[in-house]
Amino acid sequence: MGVHIFGKNMKHSALVHLGLAKSIFGIGPQTAQKICAKVGIYPQMRMNELSEPQVMEINKEVSQMLVEGHLKQKINNDIKLKKNIGSYVGNRHALGLPVRGQKTRNNANTARRLNKLIRFQV
Repeated sequence: MGVHIFGKNMKHSALVHLGLAKSIFGIGPQTAQKICAKVGIYPQMRMNELSEPQVMEINKEVSQMLVEGHLKQKINNDIKLKKNIGSYVGNRHALGLPVRGQKTRNNANTARRLNKLIRFQV
């Protein structure tokens, strides 16, 4: 049993701000707390204590943000743009190497795994 917010099923007993942060891509802990403050939910409130109008307000706030598929698509488009213009970062993405100045002698395995052609499948 759970509460559906923005098409995601969240645990019934989870704190509201933690449930939002864990289940919706693009919303972290601080953004979730800001959403809860804007809607008027106190910090220790659980998902099962939400009323229907509060759930609708949270849905409205989240729908105004860039989250889930649209955010993933934007990230992929930004990476493609950097590759197309031939920037240093784009070349590093294309080669599957670390992008943000990390060393490659020892610990570049995570970058080689993440910097493939498509970061997120949408």
